[in-house]
Amino acid sequence: MTPTSPDSALPHGWTRLTDWGLIRARGGDAASFLHGQLTQDMTHLEAGQARLAGYCSVKGRLLATFVVWRPAADEFLLACSADLLPAVLKRLSMYVMRAQCKLSDASAELPLWGGVGVTLPGASTTVWSRSVGEYGDAIALPPAAVDGDAVPRWLLAGATAPGPELALDDWRWLEARSGVARIVAATSEQFVPQMVNLELVGGVNFQKGCFPGQEVVARSQYRGTLKRRGMVVDSAVALQPGQEIFHSADPGQPAGMVVLAGSASTTGDTRHAALIELKLAAMAHGTLHAGTADGPLLTLAELPYAIPTEAA
Repeated sequence: MTPTSPDSALPHGWTRLTDWGLIRARGGDAASFLHGQLTQDMTHLEAGQARLAGYCSVKGRLLATFVVWRPAADEFLLACSADLLPAVLKRLSMYVMRAQCKLSDASAELPLWGGVGVTLPGASTTVWSRSVGEYGDAIALPPAAVDGDAVPRWLLAGATAPGPELALDDWRWLEARSGVARIVAATSEQFVPQMVNLELVGGVNFQKGCFPGQEVVARSQYRGTLKRRGMVVDSAVALQPGQEIFHSADPGQPAGMVVLAGSASTTGDTRHAALIELKLAAMAHGTLHAGTADGPLLTLAELPYAIPTEAA
C-alpha cells in the first residue's frame, strides 16, 4: 500500500469519538491486575508504547477490546466502545478484590479524538507508538486500506484536536477498512479473538500467561484450522454492527456477522464498508449478502494485512 498525504482526496481531519470511552486503572497493582485480565502483556508496556488488548469471557469470547497505554508506572488508560464501558468497568471491578488498583471512568476528563490522513508534528508514526505533545496523548493506529492507499490513523486523548474537522461517519468508514476490530455492545461475546483477526494486529500475546478464556483462545490458535476470519467488504447500503451475513450457497443460516461499519461521504460518492467475521468457506464461491440471503450484495475488499495461508 502507498501512504497517503494530507492533501489526499480521501477523508482527512479530526473528529470527536463520541462512541468511544476511557477507563483509568491506577495503583501499585494496576499492571499485574490488568495483565491477568487481558489478552496482552501489560507488565512490560512502556511509556512510548500503546497496545491493543482483548477482554474475554471464560468461554474465550470477546467482551470488549481496548487500546491501552501507560501514562505513569502505576496508571493505565484503556480506550473502548462507550456503549460497553459501564458494564466492562463493573465486571473488571468485581475482580480487583484486594489488589491495589482503582478503576474509574475517565471519559469526561480526557475526550477521545480520531484523526485520519493527517500528521502530528513531532509525533512518532510507528504503529502502536505513544507520543505526548501539546494536544495530549497521541497513539499511532494501524492504517486503513483504500484503493491501494494506506491512510494513517490516530487516537488522541486531550481537550481538543488540531483540526481540520472530519465527519464521524468518515472515521467509522476508515476504522472498518483498517481491519482492526473494536467490539461494541451488539457484538460483545460473539467472537473468539482469532475470528476477528485480533492476534494478527497485535492484540493477543500467547506468551504472557493466563487470562480469562485463555485455554479456548490458545486452543483456537494451535489446534486445528481456523474456520472463520475477519474480512473487509464494500456494500451498496449502510451496514450495522451485529447484522448477520448470508452466503448464496447456504441461505438457511448466517455465514458471518458485521463487526464494524461506516459510510464515507467526502470521497465524491457515498461509500459503505464493513469489517465482518466470515466463514472462510464462504470465500470460495457464491455471493455474500447483508441481513438475508437475498439482501444487499457485499463485495470482498482489501485488508491492510495478510491472513496466514495455513488459516485458510
